[in-house]
Amino acid sequence: MKPNSVGRAVGQSPKPHPIFTPAIQAGFVSGAILLTQDGEMPVEFLSPGDRIITRDAGMVRLESIHHQDVLTRAISFAAGSLGHTRPDQDLTLPASQIVLIRDWRAQAMFGVQQAWVRADALIDGEFIRDLGPQEMRLHQLHFAAPHVVYAGGLELSCMTDAASLQSAA
Repeated sequence: MKPNSVGRAVGQSPKPHPIFTPAIQAGFVSGAILLTQDGEMPVEFLSPGDRIITRDAGMVRLESIHHQDVLTRAISFAAGSLGHTRPDQDLTLPASQIVLIRDWRAQAMFGVQQAWVRADALIDGEFIRDLGPQEMRLHQLHFAAPHVVYAGGLELSCMTDAASLQSAA
């Protein structure tokens, strides 16, 4: 789950794609492992003041965390479904969680080097599957500014609108 690069993203900033539609039911499912100053930690163990490793700004202080129990579509990502160690273990995300892709998929799907996409836009039916509606406890991280965090080896947004996404990358 160790990131290839931490710090300011270089090159072309990812643009929200038409498949990108911000939603309130985004966040991290209990058990999702995030990178922190203290190492890998399940999201439910985080608290305000913890320092989280982000793609765009390095170490950032977590301002607050909100928990929400919801019934929403769940998307299952098999370990390695988005690259060798991406994610590094099976991972479930809400359908509306925004994922940063920056490999051949971004080029093949959208004609760009990197793109923001909803988790459900990546469904292939084999390695990335729609689990249908599921009861989930979502943990929404809030920082002083929008950021991209590492969860299970994937790069995921902690933002709720397109303007925030454009300023984060």
